[in-house]
Formats: sequence, C-alpha cells, structure tokens
Amino acid sequence: MMKFFDRDVSWLAFNKRVLMEAANPEVPLYERIKFLAIYSSNLDEFFRVRVAGLRRIAQIDKKKINKKFNQPPKKILEEIHEEVHRQQEEFGRIKRDQIIPLLKKQGIYLYRSEPLLKEHAGEAVGQYFENEVRGLLKPIILTAGISEIPHLENKGLYLAVGNKNGEVGLVNIPSELPRFFKLPKVNGMHYYLAIDDVIRENMGAIFPNFNAGEVYSIKLNRDADLQIEDEYSGNLVAKIEKQIAKRDLGVPARFLYDNHMPSHILDQLTKTFNIAHTDLVEGGRYHNMNDLFQLPNPKSPEMENQPLSELQVQQLDKSNSLFHVIDAKDVLLHFPYQSYNYVLRFFDEAANDPTVSEIKATFYRIAADSVICQSLIKAANHGKLVTVFVEVKARFDEANNIQWAERMEEAGIKIIYSIPGLKVHAKVALVKRKSEGRAVNYAYFGTGNFNEKTAKIYTDEALLTSQDYLTNELEGLFRYLEDQDQPTEFKELFVAQFNIRMRFKELIDQEISNAHKGEKAHIIIKLNNLEDEKMISKLYKASQAGVKIQLIIRAICRLRPGVEGISENIIVHRIVDRFLEHSRVFYFYNNGSEDLYLGSADWMRRNLYRRIEVVFPIYDPLLKEEMKQLLAIQLNDNVKGTLLIKGLENIPNEGGSKRIRAQHEFYHWLKSNSQV
Repeated sequence: MMKFFDRDVSWLAFNKRVLMEAANPEVPLYERIKFLAIYSSNLDEFFRVRVAGLRRIAQIDKKKINKKFNQPPKKILEEIHEEVHRQQEEFGRIKRDQIIPLLKKQGIYLYRSEPLLKEHAGEAVGQYFENEVRGLLKPIILTAGISEIPHLENKGLYLAVGNKNGEVGLVNIPSELPRFFKLPKVNGMHYYLAIDDVIRENMGAIFPNFNAGEVYSIKLNRDADLQIEDEYSGNLVAKIEKQIAKRDLGVPARFLYDNHMPSHILDQLTKTFNIAHTDLVEGGRYHNMNDLFQLPNPKSPEMENQPLSELQVQQLDKSNSLFHVIDAKDVLLHFPYQSYNYVLRFFDEAANDPTVSEIKATFYRIAADSVICQSLIKAANHGKLVTVFVEVKARFDEANNIQWAERMEEAGIKIIYSIPGLKVHAKVALVKRKSEGRAVNYAYFGTGNFNEKTAKIYTDEALLTSQDYLTNELEGLFRYLEDQDQPTEFKELFVAQFNIRMRFKELIDQEISNAHKGEKAHIIIKLNNLEDEKMISKLYKASQAGVKIQLIIRAICRLRPGVEGISENIIVHRIVDRFLEHSRVFYFYNNGSEDLYLGSADWMRRNLYRRIEVVFPIYDPLLKEEMKQLLAIQLNDNVKGTLLIKGLENIPNEGGSKRIRAQHEFYHWLKSNSQV
C-alpha cells in the first residue's frame, strides 16, 4: 500500500463531499442547488488546471515523472476520469430525482426536455429569441471544405445539430445573457426555461433550409494555467498580460458532450476541433451547471439559509480609534461571523490619521471594488508613504490585481510586483504611527486575503497587534520584499523561505519527545490542503510515537489516516457547510504550555517551498482560549463534519449525543462569549 493518497484523487474526494451537501435533505433547497453549482465550478477549474497539467507532465521524460509521482500520470488520469464519471452520474441523479421534483412541489417548474405549454410555446419565447438572443448567435455549418474553423471558447457552451445529409451545424449559447429565462406564470406556477432551450425551440430559424434534427450540447475546457517560462528577466507584468490573452487559446483539457449524441456528429466535432479521444467526457443535456447560481428563487428568502447577522465587537465600536484599542491589547477577529468592516476601518483610519506616516501591505487576491485599495490611494493623496506588494501571479486574479496595481501606482503608491521564482501569499499589513510621542508599529496578520467579497463567505481569522516582538519582525519581512535583503532572524514569526519548515518540525519533535517520556502529547492542525510528503512523514512519526493527532482538512489530504503501524493515532476531519473553511490553525500541547499559531500557509510544497507565507503566534490567554474553543467545536461537529477514512470516503462523524453544527455553534458562542 502506498503511504500517500494521490493529490488529485484526494481532491476529488473533497468535491464529492460538496456533492453530498447537494443531496442532503436537511439543507434548504436553494442552498442544495448552490452546492451543485459549486461542485460544477470546482470541477471546471480542476480540469482547466490540474488535468491539463497532468496531460503536459505525461509527455515529459519518464525518469522525471517517476521522481515526482508515486504512479504514472496516465494511470492517475484514468483514475480521475473514472471517479469523475461516477460523481457526474450522482450529480445527474440528485438534480433529476431530487432537486427538480422538490422545485415542482414548491410551484417552480424548470423545463428540461418537455414540450412547452401552449401558453409558453409562442409569443414570450419567440419575442425573447428575436429581441435578445438572435443577435448574439454565431451559427456555422461544419462542412468538409470549411474555410475557417471556428474557435471554441474556454468554458463556452454550444449546441450541435445534424441533418439527414450528414451535415453538422454549430451555434453558441451566449454567455452575455442570463442562463434562465422567466416565463409567464400559469395557474400560480413559476416557469423557467434555460437559454439553451430557447435556442433549441428556434433552431429552424437559425439554420434555414438545413432540416435540423436532434440538438446536442457540448462544452470545451481548455488548459488555463499560465506558462511563464522566465520570471527572472524582462517585464513580468507584460508577460503575464500576454499570457492572460492566450488563456482562452489553451489546448483542450475536457470535451463534454451529450451522451445521446450520435457517433457521426461526435466524430465530425472531434475531427474539426482536433479533440483527442482521451479528452472526451460524456455529459448530459446541459453543461456549465455552475450557472445554477443564477436560477431565480421567486420565493426568496424561503428555501435559503437564514442570514447570520455580522457580530459587532463592542470594545472596537466604543472607541474612536482602533489604534487606541490595539495599544491596550491584541485584537482577534473571526470572519464572516464578525464584521469585516473593522478591517476596512483599520485602513481607513490609517489613511486619515495625521499621526500615521507609513502603510505597507501585501495583496494576493484583490476585490474587484476594493475599499481597502481606495483607502490606500487616499492615504497616498494625504502625503503618507504607502508601499504595496501585489502578487500578479495569483491564478485567475492576475488581470484584476494588475489593474489595481496600476491605479495605485498612478496615485503615487510604491508598487512591488512578484518576486522571481516566488509567490507572496502572506496576508499582512504594517502601519507606522506616533502614539504618545513615540513611534509605534501596528500589524495586521491574517489567514485570508484582503478581500471584502470573500470575507463574507470564507472563515478566516485576523490578529491586530502593536507588540514589538511581532511588528519588528514584520517590518523586517517588508524590507525583504522591497529589496530582497536578508532580514534579521525570525524568532516569533514562521516565514516560508526562512524558518517555517524547521519550526513546524521542532514543534512536532517536541510532542514526540514528550510522548516518549510517557507524557501527554497532542497536535491539532487545521488546513485547506495537506500535501507535502515530508510534513506528512513527520506526522506519521509522531503517530508512531503515540502522539494524538487531530486534523481538520478541507480539501486535498494525501495523508492516510488510521493505518496500523503508521497513522493509527491520526484522525482526519472535514467540514463542508455554508461558509468555506479557510483558516489555518496549529495547536501543540507542549506539556501543558500550549502553543497556538495561525497563518496563511497550507502544508503543500508550493506553500512551504515556493511562496512567502507568514504564520503568527497567539499569546494572549483569552484569545488563545477563543481559538481552542473554535477547534473543540469543529472537532465535535456531527452535523456537517465528516471523517476521512483509508479509502478516501467521507463518513459521518457520529460522536456525541448533542447535535453540533460547528459554524452555527461557534457563531453563537462568539455572540455570547467573545472576549474582545
């Protein structure tokens, strides 16, 4: 048996867990529909990046492949396609046998392949087609002598139609329009028609004299990973902008087609667009199911999650200055349970405060309408020195990050772009201010991006502090980001590229040593992804020494739990609920002294070896207890929590007599017990 799960196959187990929420009858109906959309969106990116990458690697010299993979990439690709096929079958079953009938019970009818009611068959659909749809269509007949082969857009939707003469027509489904068209109500029932079917109903008008037969949907995912061959010379931003323009021209990674499509139409399509047999994936009548996000809910807010109003922090609200509060004590915030407005206020106060002289920050994924960036621009306009590190290699956010960097640079902000060979994934900021006649540094350390949009749906933590032992080290990190000069030694912070792996190994060794002495030894680690073999092997050694290890891993987990003689002391928890679990937390019992850290770093090779990450300590006893409470609640989640077992299955966490749903439990705990 291999010691490690395959990275990509383990990720599919996570996406299957997402699908389980779509099938969960306890989840409100429209939230189940959202989980179908999330599953589909996740899978799209997986094929555009990971599967496309595996295909490239499969063409490399075999000796190089064997060093990187535990099994040949071709074998991994086979496993991926088999598992995806099983999951897609389940996706279709959930949608067809559960979601559609439940919608109908609620008076919401989503047309699929049924003939339209006479009230819908004519005027409304016809007018919508003529007025809104027809002008956006680009029909073409794929004859043998076609002069110019059309370009299939990445993630674009198309309909293919054949006729008795063996010809094949192709027409796009416009992405500019909503995916679902609302039809007139009939007998109190709400009716919706996919734009796909609006086009199907008018295929004769699109291809006159073609004698169109049955219509079938197709979709192509292309390799969307940017290939920057040389980051060490030339203008990196210009190179990335050039690659972004090519993203939709990438080689095919997955060709989805209606499984009822006749072979002669499929053959014509694959020949025309040079699609390899290995890229063919059977689908259904509809693709791009992430568009289910757009399905209107005419009864909203019924059949949706009840909102959890953002919690206010009284101590911060009572003070005219956040900096005065931070002078007195550290502040720990939990998003999205507590308001993200405190982060916006932190930057806005820094911009307006006349005693603030300098602001520094790192950005990985910037919100499209970033209030924080606008505050930094305001700070620069007020004459403050503002330095911003913008990571322009953040996948799928490159263009937005570059646009904001250019806007900030125009305002006089010093912009530092990506470091050659590294990504900066740390979520940190530093404000220099005079307080009571002396210079004070104020630091922001976070587990999540400076992004107001994702802060409403991702669970993250942030520490605001003025403690010199932390702010001075952060200042050293910013010096390194600006000029790559070696900073002074990091003693409190764990920083990737400097000491992060060593410090984590020391903490694990400490627990191993205590276990060997017969003392209590305990590790709790919460991550998005656990992939690095060296760190996993260290956890295996700790398990073999008798250390109790509890892991909360959202997505990729290459560690095999519960294997006799290797990992029988390791349990892996997974939580999938209304918010995306995103924070990274590290707890070590340390013979009762209890070390607790938060940070931006997953235990993946890219985080530990090819990025700048920051992990920071929580020393304040009350704040440490707050984080311990969060971990305890999550480990006992028996509603949305599952356990990952040896076969990569997600099984219910059935412990405890009381039903505990961690995200709701912690929200209510914070509401009544927050120490901030």
